[in-house]
Amino acid sequence: MKQRDLPSMRAESSRTLWGDAWYRLRANKLAILALVWIAIIVTVTLSADLWVPQHFGNPAVVDSATAMRTKLQAPSWEHPMGTDDFGRDIFGRVIYGARISLAVGVLAVGFTVIIGLILGALSGFYGGWIDAVIMRICDVLFAFPPILFAILLLAVIPPEQRATIWPIVLTIGVLGWPTIARVFRSSIISVKQEDYVEAGRALGASDARLMLRHIMPNAIAPVIAYSAMSVGGAILAEAALSFLGLGVRSPAITWGQMIEEGGGLITSNPSLVLWPGIAIVTTVLAFTLIGDGIRDALDVKMEH
Repeated sequence: MKQRDLPSMRAESSRTLWGDAWYRLRANKLAILALVWIAIIVTVTLSADLWVPQHFGNPAVVDSATAMRTKLQAPSWEHPMGTDDFGRDIFGRVIYGARISLAVGVLAVGFTVIIGLILGALSGFYGGWIDAVIMRICDVLFAFPPILFAILLLAVIPPEQRATIWPIVLTIGVLGWPTIARVFRSSIISVKQEDYVEAGRALGASDARLMLRHIMPNAIAPVIAYSAMSVGGAILAEAALSFLGLGVRSPAITWGQMIEEGGGLITSNPSLVLWPGIAIVTTVLAFTLIGDGIRDALDVKMEH
């Protein structure tokens, strides 16, 4: 063996599971491209005031003094995506709309993951009647079509209380946790049978220590991949509910709300629907590609 090969062998042997996953993820060009796109969207969204000229006015407010003069303008240097039927700049609305759409996606999935991890861990680790009760609750929730169940939950909330994102975040979170719970439960059942878990139990390790130090780090990989994909699904669900008039209400801006408002003029002014639609499609696709990339990177059985 050549001596110059030794440093590379030491580097490979010293990589951790997550370091090795990051190494494989970097080789996935589509996942990296999607990650760059999400980084661009987040950066532009957080610095929206720098990208939207202030003389355009507040994109969430209708200015009656200029609405008739500026409404339904074609794309130009001043308005790169044109204006809507109230004279508001579509470019600014798409950028500001990303704030709520992304926030709903991330917060809803965060809520879903927290509930799913806790209940999935209890179900997979202890089994027995705990497992039976949690899985039957999952079966009941799976029996309802998600979009219809979301409509039912949001329809009973007074419209004035839907001025914030929390009703729709909680609704999507309640509907999403059973899948996370089942994925995590299956992973825990597989991992808890490993020899190192039995060795820890024989040495007197508590259930909490076994779960947090030995089982969860080795069982959470499928949840991470599924969660990345779920952010795109949550954004799509928010858009669908906003399109139906059950999402976050004005003056807040969301991509789904923009599509709902422009739907009546889609034949004469398709740009009202086109630009927020492109934003939704590209963002959801990016999160899906990232989730696929993470899943492949964490799968040690795959050959790269």
